[in-house]
Amino acid sequence: MATYVGRYDDGDRVLWAVSSDQGLTALTDSYATTGDLLTHGRGDIAAAARGSATHRPEAVSTLSPITVPCRVMCQGANFRQHAIESGMDPDNRAFNLFFDKTDASVTGPFDSVTRPAHVELLDYEIELGLVIGKTVDAPVTITDSTLPSYVAAITIGNDLSARDVQLPQGQYLKGKSYRGFCPVGPVLAVLDADDYAAIDRLTLRLEVDGELRQQDSTANWLYRPAETLSELSQFCNLDPGDVVLTGTPHGTAAKTPPAILRRVATAVLPEHVLWKQFIRRSRGGPFLRPGSVVTASIRTEDGRLDLGTQRTPIVAPGS
Repeated sequence: MATYVGRYDDGDRVLWAVSSDQGLTALTDSYATTGDLLTHGRGDIAAAARGSATHRPEAVSTLSPITVPCRVMCQGANFRQHAIESGMDPDNRAFNLFFDKTDASVTGPFDSVTRPAHVELLDYEIELGLVIGKTVDAPVTITDSTLPSYVAAITIGNDLSARDVQLPQGQYLKGKSYRGFCPVGPVLAVLDADDYAAIDRLTLRLEVDGELRQQDSTANWLYRPAETLSELSQFCNLDPGDVVLTGTPHGTAAKTPPAILRRVATAVLPEHVLWKQFIRRSRGGPFLRPGSVVTASIRTEDGRLDLGTQRTPIVAPGS
């Protein structure tokens, strides 16, 4: 079974610990990075999983289990229903959509996130994160049988997105990379060999202020991890501790971009005028605003894998 490992601050030091129903069991050694942990700490993790609790969860602060610097690579429209919602035909996808976020966006699973003053259309996107466990520095063909060599763990990510920057400017990197725009954790599920089959039957669930906004199963992915990582290796190096976010389910706040894009392509009005109309019409919609609280969880229905729950308060600048 998977072992759940988190990164914590107990007031005196930052430590890695195995999380269980009994509490937190600190690892014996220290590891500066997630990559260092996954490369050199497997025995330490196994020993802690057999040990007694050393810390109470309420006595520590939970940090992101993904340390920086790192790469944060992403897939777009990778769930069937979300592709439809985005104006695509999931049965005639011509390509796997990739983009990235800067690691300035990485933050802890319970940290508050500041909505920048110029952003009005802040959106949420729960995603499963594949945590890399092996260096990829050349093209490689990965299969389901070799996937465990490359993916050491999985975790929860939230691809927060400033739609009023991303869409009018065509700036995925900027609109998705403001500081705090990638809450990660609370834990890494470090997988055993028998756990990998369960990756294809995880349920992703996101709520805003207690209202369900997103829910879907990884059974509805269009591109599965082995295929995705094989293609990614054609143009991107990866190192232990990097994370690949695998797309979000339907139910995001932004729902009208395809119609706007069609109007932009055929309009007499200038493009910037149409985007201003889009932003004006979207105000007051289901976007995140200061005071909103986002909760995100990923688990299998049978409980074999349970990645825990994020809780992300959205705050105004200066809060």
